[in-house]
Amino acid sequence: MTVATASFEGLVVGTLCVWRVTHLFNAEDGPGRVLVRLRHCVGDGWAGQLLDCFYCLSLWVSVPAAWLMGSGWKERALLWLAFSGAACLLERLTRERDPLAGLVYEGKENADVLQRSERADFEPSASR
Repeated sequence: MTVATASFEGLVVGTLCVWRVTHLFNAEDGPGRVLVRLRHCVGDGWAGQLLDCFYCLSLWVSVPAAWLMGSGWKERALLWLAFSGAACLLERLTRERDPLAGLVYEGKENADVLQRSERADFEPSASR
């Protein structure tokens, strides 16, 4: 029995579909802001947390894609994880970078000051 008999084109299309639907539910407003209202209605419960996490949501969105494209439970299980993993990689490649990443708050007396975190092994150059 062969596993993962899906074509390369099928894998690409499946990955793009999973990424698109996951991104739509996780980060977009939708037509008429319907997805914003959906995320607001589900609140902070299990479903709300699911919609807030791209990685978790991609696991659920990839289930129907894997079921439709796979034949047999082994192939469907592999496609399920492959589609989710590929969608997560695609999300990491396409998401906007956070300009404040790597910045931390330090100290209570200067709690309103944002500082860069320092590496312990960093020695400032004497030429500065």
